[in-house]
Amino acid sequence: PAWLSQLSLLLGLWTVMPVWAGDELLNVCMKTKHHKREPGPEDKLYEECIPWAEKACCTASTSWHAHLDVSLLYNFSLLHCGLMMPGCEEHFIQAVCFYECSPNLGPWIQKVGSSGQGERIRDAPLCREDCEQWWEDCRTSYTCRSDWLGSWDWSRGKSRCPAGAACRPFPRYFPTPAALCQRIWSGSFQASPARRGSGRCLQKWFEPARGNPNEAVARLFAARAPARARAPARGHPM
Repeated sequence: PAWLSQLSLLLGLWTVMPVWAGDELLNVCMKTKHHKREPGPEDKLYEECIPWAEKACCTASTSWHAHLDVSLLYNFSLLHCGLMMPGCEEHFIQAVCFYECSPNLGPWIQKVGSSGQGERIRDAPLCREDCEQWWEDCRTSYTCRSDWLGSWDWSRGKSRCPAGAACRPFPRYFPTPAALCQRIWSGSFQASPARRGSGRCLQKWFEPARGNPNEAVARLFAARAPARARAPARGHPM
């Protein structure tokens, strides 16, 4: 019967359709100098990068470099205004691990510049608690810039405060938790009003024993707006 052949055709089409719209945005790594080509297990990730051991876009070597005060990944110095409080430094290490290791950033990946040779993330929604705790733990640490992808003095091979940039407590450059999340790396992160566990925001760190909460968030955003992915953007990665 005609209806049976039509049903068979529909079932055949269904088998080749993706389960989720935007599947190509899931479980992917950015195209950058330090990222792997595709995510995979890494059993020797270092300290704050361990949550991504089962499916990581970073290598063990990259995870170790992420923990250095002067990271060899970008020659960026967390000590540009003297010693940083340990609690504050931990947040930055976690943020670097999140950026380098997470395979769940596909919906927010954009190409860098007109050549399209590199990629970065843009407006990745960090959970409200992540921004609030980061800001609270950095209140007594010092910096000299509100945009860490801006102009620095690289004359000695690592980032130093440019002339005229005064070292002041973080709240002078970042008056609110949202300002810290959104300004620190030129809009790489967005301060989400959503809370952890809502399924609508990303955690920059999580307890690995409880599973990766960012997988469901990436799936949600990939299904909503797959056309956003990898559109041209300007700026340095991160």
